[in-house]
Amino acid sequence: MLITTVTTLAIRCPECGALEFHNLSRFALSGRGKLQISCSCGAFLLGIVSKPSRSYWLQLPCVFCETKHVREISGSRLWGKKTNTLACPESGLELGFIGSYEEVKGLAETLDTGLETLMDELGYDEYFNNPEVMHQVMQCLQDIADNGGLYCQCGNTRIEVDVFLDRLELHCKECDSINIVYAETEEDLTVIQQVDSIELAQHGFKCLDSFSNSPKLTKKTRRKRNKQS
Repeated sequence: MLITTVTTLAIRCPECGALEFHNLSRFALSGRGKLQISCSCGAFLLGIVSKPSRSYWLQLPCVFCETKHVREISGSRLWGKKTNTLACPESGLELGFIGSYEEVKGLAETLDTGLETLMDELGYDEYFNNPEVMHQVMQCLQDIADNGGLYCQCGNTRIEVDVFLDRLELHCKECDSINIVYAETEEDLTVIQQVDSIELAQHGFKCLDSFSNSPKLTKKTRRKRNKQS
């Protein structure tokens, strides 16, 4: 009889947006009875607490609700062969997967599109000035973060992202620096597509858009940006 002692977690970090894979061992829970998984940026990803009834409490942060959800799962399911989906109970948004490495790796690709699909269903497209450009800029930013290219000069890699109708605002909570990434025009999209890293200036302010990055555009042709939030 083969007893599974290791399972794989795939989850997207709600802080830096990186897709993280972690191997969970049941031996890591023995004695202490609890285990905490953190992102490479330091953010909390998953908490596991064993119960006397041979079940476990799972606590995971939700990027949609901006809170932590708690789920009870039996030991046979957690360490079994079937893959478990970790989802937001309010929206149904898939937050991560736990199971065999092969299945989890394949399913993890859907974590890139789940939030965009949910936004479409809720009508968030009507909120953005240019939904298509916004979605593509979001994806570019996600790729940059996944490759470790999103960070601040102060050393912090846990960069928060606020979404507005025409832009993304990147914020470092350690030194309060801000970097604005505009997502309104095709030129804005072209700019971020040519970028492989974004460094926030320590205690500073920067913009990443077609006007501040293209020598062909002068102040005379610069239009007024919509600053509504």
